[in-house]
Amino acid sequence: MVYFRKTYTTYYRCFNCSSNFQSVRYCRYRKTQICGIRFGDVDSFVFLGLSGICIREIVFHPKRSQQILATAFYLRLISWIVILIGILIYFNLSENSPLKGLYYIITISYLFKLTDVFEYYLLAKKQTKIIFLSKITSLIIIVSLQYYGVKQQLDVYYFAKLIVLDFLIQGLIYTLILKYKKQFSFLYWTFSWPLGKSLLKMSFPLIISNSLIMFYITIDELFLKYFLGDHANGIFATVQFLVIALSWNVGFSIINALYPSLAESFQNNRPLYIKKIRRLLKIMCALAILIGVLYTLFGNAILSTYFTESYAEAKIPLLIFCWAPLFVFIGMIYEKHLINTNDLQKNVYRFIIGCVSNVILCYLLIPIWHVTGAAIAVLTSHFITNIVYIFLDTKSRNQLLLLF
Repeated sequence: MVYFRKTYTTYYRCFNCSSNFQSVRYCRYRKTQICGIRFGDVDSFVFLGLSGICIREIVFHPKRSQQILATAFYLRLISWIVILIGILIYFNLSENSPLKGLYYIITISYLFKLTDVFEYYLLAKKQTKIIFLSKITSLIIIVSLQYYGVKQQLDVYYFAKLIVLDFLIQGLIYTLILKYKKQFSFLYWTFSWPLGKSLLKMSFPLIISNSLIMFYITIDELFLKYFLGDHANGIFATVQFLVIALSWNVGFSIINALYPSLAESFQNNRPLYIKKIRRLLKIMCALAILIGVLYTLFGNAILSTYFTESYAEAKIPLLIFCWAPLFVFIGMIYEKHLINTNDLQKNVYRFIIGCVSNVILCYLLIPIWHVTGAAIAVLTSHFITNIVYIFLDTKSRNQLLLLF
C-alpha cells in the first residue's frame, strides 16, 4: 500500500466515472480539494503499518487468526480515537476553517475503514473472491454516484461523503459474508495486550517508513510550487496520474494478492520461496516494461487527444516517468521480502536515502529543466530507493544474487 498514499484511488475512480478525459480535469479539481486536507497523511498512524504484518502472522500462526485480527482492529480503533480527539481539539482552538467539515467527514470514513482488517484474513486465507466481490460492488455504486456528481457539478462535500460510503459498503459486505460463513465469532473478539505490543513492535518500522513516504511523495510538489507555481504542479500531477493511477494499482494488486503464498513458502519451503520470488520479479518487470513501452508509443497521442494544449509540456516528463514502475515494482517485492524476514528497519533506511536524494535532485534539476527536471529527479530517486539500496546492503545483495 505504501506507494499509493496520494489517494490515487480518487483519481482512478474519477477517471472511471468520466465520459472523457476532460471530465478528469474536473475530478482532479475535486481530488485536489479533498487532498488539500491531506487525509492520506494519517494513514500511517491509523493503520499502524499492520497490514503486511497481520497477513504474515496469520499465515505463520493460523490458529491465532481471530485473536490477531481482533487485536489489530482494537489497536487501529484506539489510534483512530486519538486522531479524532486531536482533530476536535485543533478545530476548537483554531479559527473557523472552510475545510473543517471535510476533516470531520474524512475522519468518519476512517472509522468504517477499520473493517478492512477482514481483508488481512481473506488475503491470508486466499479467499480473494470475497475481496473482489466487495471491491466491484462498491466500485459500481461509487462510480455511478461520482458520475452523477460530475454531471451535476456537485460540491466537494458530496465527493467526500462518497468516500465514507465506499468504506461503509466494503465493511458491511466483509462482515456479512464472514458472519454468514461462520468463520468468526465476533462475540469472542478479545484484545490481547501482549500480542498488541508484539504487533506494534513488529510494525513500528513500517509506521516510520510510511511516514517518510508521506514526505517522499510530496517533495516534487513542494519544489515545483516554490520554483514554478501551480501550473507546473498540475502538469506533473497529470503525468503521475497517468502512470500511477492507471498502472501501478495493477502491480500493487498482483503483489498484494500473491504475498500470502510467498509468506507460506518462506515459512515452509525456502527453495520454493526463491522460485516464486524469481517468477514474480520476471512478471512484474515484464509488466513494467509493457507500461513503459505503451506510454512511450502512445503517451503523446493520449495527451494530444484527451488534454488541452496547456498540457503539451507533459509529453517529455511522461516519456521519462513512465519507466518508474520498473523500479517501484521491484521495491514492492523487496518490501514484502523484508516483512517475511522481519528486517523492516531496512525499509526505513532506504526511504531516508530516497527522501534525501529526492530533495537534492529536485533542488538541482527543477530550476534548470522545470517539469522535466522533476520527472528525472523522481525517477532517479525511485532507482536509488528500490535498486541502489539493495546493492548497498550486503545481506540484501547476497539474497538477490541467489535469484540468478
